Amino acid sequence: MIRTVVLDVGETLTRDDRYWASWADWLGVPRHTLSALVGAVVVDGRDNADALRLLRPGIDISAEYEARHAAGRGERLEEEDLYEDVRPALAALRAAGARVIVAGNQSRLAGDLLRALELPVDLVATSGEWDVAKPSSEFFDQVLRVSGAASEETLYVGDHPQNDIYPAAAAGLRTAHLRRGPWGFWWADDPRVRAAADWSVASLHDLVDILRE
Repeated sequence: MIRTVVLDVGETLTRDDRYWASWADWLGVPRHTLSALVGAVVVDGRDNADALRLLRPGIDISAEYEARHAAGRGERLEEEDLYEDVRPALAALRAAGARVIVAGNQSRLAGDLLRALELPVDLVATSGEWDVAKPSSEFFDQVLRVSGAASEETLYVGDHPQNDIYPAAAAGLRTAHLRRGPWGFWWADDPRVRAAADWSVASLHDLVDILRE
C-alpha cells in the first residue's frame, strides 16, 4: 500500500521551456541550439547540465547562476509553468489519503517559488535546502526521513531514469516513471527503465489509480 507520494519537479510538475530558454538567452546562443544539445544529453543518459557544458566547456554553472540572479535574470516560476494535471492530480492524491511531497534537484529559491504557488502538498523540499542532490543515496535518505512511511509504502515519481528511478529503487522506494519531457519520452520504453520502475505512467492522474491498487 502506498501511503506517501513524492514527486520530482522539472518535467514532472513544471515545464522546463522557460528554464532552458533563459539559459540560452543568458549565454547568447539561439534557443534551438541549446534545445538540440539538451536532446543530445538525453539520448546519452547524461546529466542535464552537460548541455551547458557542451556550449561553454569549463563553465562554472553556480557562478553563472549567481550572475544571472544579480542581473535580475534569475529563476522564475509561475502558474503557467505547471503542467495542466498538477493541481487536480495532487489534490486527488491528498483526497485519497496520501501524504504528498515535492522533492527535486532545485535551488533554495526554487523551493520558495514552489511554496509561493501554494500547491496542494504537505511539504516542498529541494536539494539546495538539503545540501544533497540526486542521484545521491543521501538525497533519498532525506526523502524517507520526511516521508512518514516505510520505504515500500513510499512512491517516488519522476521522468529521469538516472536521477529518479534507479536511485529511488536502490533506496527501496517504489517508483513510477513518468512519460513526460525529453527524458521521460526518450526512456519510457527502454527495457532497463521498465524493469526498474514499478509503474510507468503517462499522467499524474494515473497515480490515483496506483493508490487504489
